[in-house]
Amino acid sequence: MVGLLIRQGEAGEPSQYKCYQDCKLISDCFDLHFAFRKTSAGYNLTNLFVGSEGTLGIITKATLKLYPIPEAMLSAVCHFPAEGPAVDTTVQILQCGIPVARIEFLDDVQMKICNKFSGLAYPQSPSLFLEFHGSPSSVEEQAKLAGEIVQTNSGSDFQWATKAEDRNRLWKARHDIFYACLAYRPGCRALITDVCVPISNLPEMIVKTKEDINTTNIPGPIVGHVGDGNFHTVLLTLTDEEFEQAKQLTDRMVERALSLSGTCTGEHGIGLGKRDWLVKEIGHDGIAVMKQLKSALDPRGIMNPGKIFSHI
Repeated sequence: MVGLLIRQGEAGEPSQYKCYQDCKLISDCFDLHFAFRKTSAGYNLTNLFVGSEGTLGIITKATLKLYPIPEAMLSAVCHFPAEGPAVDTTVQILQCGIPVARIEFLDDVQMKICNKFSGLAYPQSPSLFLEFHGSPSSVEEQAKLAGEIVQTNSGSDFQWATKAEDRNRLWKARHDIFYACLAYRPGCRALITDVCVPISNLPEMIVKTKEDINTTNIPGPIVGHVGDGNFHTVLLTLTDEEFEQAKQLTDRMVERALSLSGTCTGEHGIGLGKRDWLVKEIGHDGIAVMKQLKSALDPRGIMNPGKIFSHI
């Protein structure tokens, strides 16, 4: 699992901890493991492999940085009248430098789906799930400051949890998302999207995406690792016609992200489906450089052939 996440360059929920981007790697060809904290010796080969989707080689070992369990942990959930205020709150919390450990966004459709699947009773409105780590006093201060920002954006009071079992219950809606979505529309085919934009452009990106989804009859809940500017939609289709509509929604979403100085994929990778979008994002010269690197490290083209770009 760790190798998969490194290969994709995924960060997942945490916004405070960036394990996979900072990992040290060892491949069968050369050692990328460093015991020192910084270096300027040559090219950064570690980050060349992180997110390469298995096209450059096989990662055989990885050394990950372990973080100690925080002295205090506090989870909180709050709800908003619309998507805009919820995402604005995220931006303002980050701009104020509050060291939030996790901050996740679920829209009203996603909250409705999670309530039904997990037997919860959250308001069916756009919501933020947050977590704060540190000493008891620092966690209290972080939560207080974040709560003030929530209030200025018409958000609800926090629902708090400090004990592990209570925190897990609070986060249950977030962790059950994929299965909840499939159960919401039995027999559906799910198309999961993935884009990432600068934090300052995230409110516009999510609001316009929501408006676009609402022009169709396809259920499309939105969930976001908004602390990173990254979010996903789960487009639940039943027919071939709906699936084609979903692909068009995805294309418009990617185009919107690129127009807002974002990227076509925040963590799921290019694979086969976004090869054309990669060209639009980095240009033909960027693709040419990548192909030269691919040829140097995989001259026979046997490592995940066809992924990222069509041919060498």
